[in-house]
Amino acid sequence: MASRLNPYVSFPGNAREAMEFYQRVFGGDLAMNTFGEFGSPDMPGADKIMHAMLETDDGFTLMGADNPPGEEHRPGNNITVSLSGDDTDALRGYWQQLSDGGQVAVPLEKQMWGDEFGMCTDRFGTPWMVNIAGS
Repeated sequence: MASRLNPYVSFPGNAREAMEFYQRVFGGDLAMNTFGEFGSPDMPGADKIMHAMLETDDGFTLMGADNPPGEEHRPGNNITVSLSGDDTDALRGYWQQLSDGGQVAVPLEKQMWGDEFGMCTDRFGTPWMVNIAGS
């Protein structure tokens, strides 16, 4: 397998819900494993997600997990997931779903550099940038 770089998002206990949401947005195959599958099924948090990976037909890969039991969730502001390309309909559709129930920081609209661009934080606290080239 070739090397790859992709976002890995930590969640405070709702990774299953978030990753299933992202699968509805982007499609693709979602694999999830719980802490209980690799430890004791009776342990606290055994049903929480230890590792999830979404791989889409468009070549996107998004990984995520719940924080392990006993670890504090420390969301950061130093990572944003960026979607860009020239498939206007697909990117607008992603934007619509990601921004629904979240907070829009920059509306998806024509920018001074000629592209449509928007920034939002989805309802799970993940920041997104969407750039539609030359639209």
